[in-house]
Amino acid sequence: MRVLENIISDRGSKYAVSGAPCADEAEAKALIKALLRRKKFAKATHNTWALLTENGPLKNDDGESGAGLVILRMLEREALHKHLIIVTRWFGGKHLGGDRFRHVQEAVRIYLADMDR
Repeated sequence: MRVLENIISDRGSKYAVSGAPCADEAEAKALIKALLRRKKFAKATHNTWALLTENGPLKNDDGESGAGLVILRMLEREALHKHLIIVTRWFGGKHLGGDRFRHVQEAVRIYLADMDR
């Protein structure tokens, strides 16, 4: 699994983005479980994710309402199937409002750009 840490920081909140090839929901859950074995990620406030499978789209907001859909829409736009993307946020104490969605989008963009290298 590719993990890019400390990619965005805003008002105390910090973001990371991770991802890996993934075929289905069971594999996605296994990959997320593996990521959460890292103490830092287990302590994160949110680990939101999305995946396009042969059986349709999957997403999970993990308490960050709407964030999974943001990731999913970006996967659809890129036509990136069978690849799990997880955006992790550590809450910094100040609400970000709509900026949190901008940060989720930017995290996915950073991940996609890193894939192309």
